[in-house]
This record gives sequence, structure tokens and C-alpha cells, in this order.
Amino acid sequence: MSLSPIIPYGRQSIDETDIQSVIETLTSDFLTQGPKVAEFEENFAEYVGSKYAVAVSNATAGLHLAVLAMGLKPGDRVITTPITFAATANCVRYAQGEVWFADIDPETYLISFEKTKELIESKSKGFFKGIIPVDFAGLPINLEKFRRLAKEHGLWIIEDACHAPGGFFTDSNGEKQFCGNGNYADIGVFSFHPVKHIACGEGGMLTTNDEKLYNRLLLLRTHGITKDGMEENHGGWYYEMQELGFNYRLTDIQSALGITQLVKNNEGVLRRNEIAERYKTAFKGKLKYQALPDESWNAHHLFVVEVENRKGLYDFLKENNIFAQIHYIPVHTLPYYKRIGYDNADLNNALRYYSKCISLPMYPSLKDNEQNFVIEKMLEFNE
Repeated sequence: MSLSPIIPYGRQSIDETDIQSVIETLTSDFLTQGPKVAEFEENFAEYVGSKYAVAVSNATAGLHLAVLAMGLKPGDRVITTPITFAATANCVRYAQGEVWFADIDPETYLISFEKTKELIESKSKGFFKGIIPVDFAGLPINLEKFRRLAKEHGLWIIEDACHAPGGFFTDSNGEKQFCGNGNYADIGVFSFHPVKHIACGEGGMLTTNDEKLYNRLLLLRTHGITKDGMEENHGGWYYEMQELGFNYRLTDIQSALGITQLVKNNEGVLRRNEIAERYKTAFKGKLKYQALPDESWNAHHLFVVEVENRKGLYDFLKENNIFAQIHYIPVHTLPYYKRIGYDNADLNNALRYYSKCISLPMYPSLKDNEQNFVIEKMLEFNE
């Protein structure tokens, strides 16, 4: 019997509109540092509801710039979740800061507010500098609660929203708070990797409502160099390098793709939720999956379930050309972090989650018959 076509856990959705947009940019005057970058930034800021957006080469670069813009110094301590991609923690290490992990909520898989509060209050005021919560799998974290906690202890918040463009939670005023809108976090960070909602090949976006942070992010993105306000006194060639920055720019080619991809995101998130509901209907009472808090909208980068024989299921699905994935190996257990002493942290919920988690195919172009096949094989294995 021949195998079915490969069904990955995630993939990009590129159509003729995307292709034509890139072709037009390739035949234009600017391949980089041109008008498409600014257009993408403006469109993205409007989409999430923030005042400012800064396009960068990838989300890891964005996280790095974010901690630098917040003034992170060597030795400063920042709290994040162990259930995330390593870049969320690595950005703190790039700036020679210390990463402290707070355990996850076993139902939502998000960083636990209670565990974060407990960790902060176990130390003297000023011990920690910031928090980096993650909208894991596309589920928005309730940043209103974290903002109150951060304000009380003088901490900043960087929202890792890489999984969640289009997701929202509802605050105590009954208002929808879209991921990255800047109302409760100082800076939001998004990813445009191909398996994410908006595919640019590579790329990222920073969002903020703070003009000072916005200007600092712009400076750090481009070598720390600026020409602003200098032409009249010095000439059009003149620039100044005001601090040590980086080449973290996004190109016009990628921005052109991002512009057309962004237009389709709401439709894509709706489709992702349709897929999630079909999984939930099939697995209800049989498998555990991520809880959805009231009046929240999960953007569903991932659909994660917990199973007892994860390795057996992973191999069984692969034998049937279903390429599931694991998100994530807890960061504190990775060899680099173990070497610097993070393996002794009390993160039992994260470890328990990791022992059982597996991410199933989740992307807008997943066909119903393909999802039915995934469900069939899942139930067959778990009988």
C-alpha cells in the first residue's frame, strides 16, 4: 500500500498574489532599505493596534534588540518560561544577563502568573529587571495581570508574540487586547519564519507604543548609525554612529511578501481555529489539549496534545507520513543552560508537559481529508 503524501506539522501558504508582489519588488529600484519596509511596518502596526513597528531580519534579532532597548545590563536578571524556543532566553544571554525560569500553568501551557509572582516576591525589590512572557502555541497571555505585577516591582515586559499575530485576550474593561498592541507590554516581538502565520522566508517585527523605545530600536537595528537632522549642517553624505548597533534589517523583497501575507492573516487564523475545533471534537475525553481561557482568541500556531507514549506515537505518525513535532524541549534542560546551573530549577509542570506533548499538523492549507487521516491515525494508536 502506498503512503499518503507528507503532512508536516506546519507550512507556509504562498499564492499568486504573494509571488507577484515579490516579482514587482525584484524589478523595482529597491531590494532593501526602500519603501516596502516602511509600508510593511505601517500596515503591521495598524493590524495589531500599536503606534510603532520596526521590521527586523528575524525574531531572534528582534528579541535581542528588545532587551537592549529596555536597558538590560550584564548581570541583570529576567524571568521567562522554560516552554519556548531557546531564542526567548538566549536574547538575555546575548546581553550577558541572567535568565530565571518560572514554571508553566499545566492547563494553558503559558508561564504561570502565580509562579512568576512567587518567584519575584521571593527576592528583594530590584533583583529582577524584566519579564518575557510567551504567547505559546498562539494562546495570548493575560498581560493585564502581569502589567500590574511588573509595575508594582519596577519591571519591564517584552511580549514574545511570535506564535500569535491575530490572537487576543479580553481585559477587565471588556476590551479585546490583541497580541503586540503595546497596551500592557513595553515591546512585542513577532516572527515571519515560514511555519508562522506570516511567512517572509525569515523576518520579524517589533511593536511598541513608546516613541523613545521606537527610536532606540531604529538606531540599534542599523549599526547604531543615524543621519537624522545632519544634512543641513554637514551634507547629504554625513552620518554618525552613536552607539554599537547591528545589521538587523529586513529587505524590501521580504517586506513585499509580508504585506500580502498580512492581508490574509485573519482568514488564516479563522481556518486555524476551524482545524483546532475539529481536533477538539475528535479528542474530547480521550486526549488532553491546551485550555482556552474565557473570551480569548487563540491564533493557533500549534495544536498540542498530551499522550503517554509520545515517542511511540511520533514514530507511528512518521511511518504514516505525518510529521508531528515537539514544542519544546524545556530550555533549562538544554546542555548550554545546564552547564550554567539552570537544571536545578523547580519546574515540574514544564517537565511533565514535555514528557507528553506533541504538536499535530496545523496550517491554513491543511485539507479536511488530511486532517481526518491525522485524527484516524491518532485514535488508532491511542485505542
